[in-house]
Amino acid sequence: MPKTNDSSPLAPPLVPETIWLGHGRHLGSSPEQDIRRNLIALKAAGVIDDFLDLDPADAASSAVGGVPDPFEDQDGAPTLDPSVRQVFEARWRVADEVTVRAQLSTYDVVERRRRGEAVTWVLAAEAEAPWDQEWPSPATMFWPDSDLVAWDHDMVPGPRLRATHRLPEDDKEMRRLLKDCARKSWNIHVVIHEAMTPAEQGRRPLASFLPPGLRHRVVEHRAAPEQAQIVNWALKDLHVNVPRGGAVVLPTLPADPAYEADRFTVRNLFLDSSEPTELLWRITAFAALPRTLTGEAERAVRFLRQRWHLLDREEELERARSLVGRYAEALDAMTASRDAYRQEAEHLRAELAAARSTDPAAPSPAVPPAPQDGAQHGTAGGALGQVLGRFKGMTKRPPWQ
Repeated sequence: MPKTNDSSPLAPPLVPETIWLGHGRHLGSSPEQDIRRNLIALKAAGVIDDFLDLDPADAASSAVGGVPDPFEDQDGAPTLDPSVRQVFEARWRVADEVTVRAQLSTYDVVERRRRGEAVTWVLAAEAEAPWDQEWPSPATMFWPDSDLVAWDHDMVPGPRLRATHRLPEDDKEMRRLLKDCARKSWNIHVVIHEAMTPAEQGRRPLASFLPPGLRHRVVEHRAAPEQAQIVNWALKDLHVNVPRGGAVVLPTLPADPAYEADRFTVRNLFLDSSEPTELLWRITAFAALPRTLTGEAERAVRFLRQRWHLLDREEELERARSLVGRYAEALDAMTASRDAYRQEAEHLRAELAAARSTDPAAPSPAVPPAPQDGAQHGTAGGALGQVLGRFKGMTKRPPWQ
């Protein structure tokens, strides 16, 4: 997989251009069942190549197909949050030949059901090429593309993807909501002021005009005609304004230096059945800005890259070749250690023989202990047998040839 963007030690890491990230809440009682049904249906239809359904212990393991990686640095291995309920992996192809790998994890909290809270989910997808917003949304590879399943709620309670969200009437509540959206949400938030109450066509959600890659990353807030002053008061902390009858793409908190309010403001927006071309352009431009990889998002990307289990046959063979190569290096190192021990022991024996020929009472020089590599050799051999056993009968030639 592509590596994370290079950055200076002081600069925060940025979201790699190959990555698509999603974060939200499922309000239903059985999110995993909704995911399984969708994955099964899409695999049967040939939309995705394959998927895995992993419990947390299997997801956190370095083992692939039951074969662990004994060479992994355990200090640098990614860990799984104890609140994880389930991890799903899926792979599919876009543009005919570009492979996408994605992981979706569901999270629980203590006494969630008693308090009536939702299940949180995090989705990280990575393509073998820079992400194209015209590619299918990773969200609907896992979640059903239906309004009947409430998987698309923002992390900030209230707003929902794929729908218009009416801003609260209370000014303080509105201010708190918009500030939380800028600070806590991974989604792109757009505030639209209705110059007049729109007809039915004007209430059409903005999501229907967005490219697939942005359709499940944009939250649309609507301010009523009489809320023009209140909404701008509520946006004071974000240092942006919504023109009367216009729209603005909200910045994130902390503020991104690349964000310029004028660049992401639309002065006149006609809420009819026509496509809001200017607003779509500004949303797309905002989505193209460099994004800081926050702590939770960075963990999701790292886990996707270091704890990926859904390999195809070619990838499994490549992994086996890599393990065999590392076993060979380890055995070479043990052989070199053994040979060095033998040489030193022979040298000491020669010294002993020479000393005794001149002085029979001379003390014997200490012989260094033999390297204890027998157990390691046995362990390596057993693990090597596991690796090769997975490919028995697949090919007449060993995979490392």
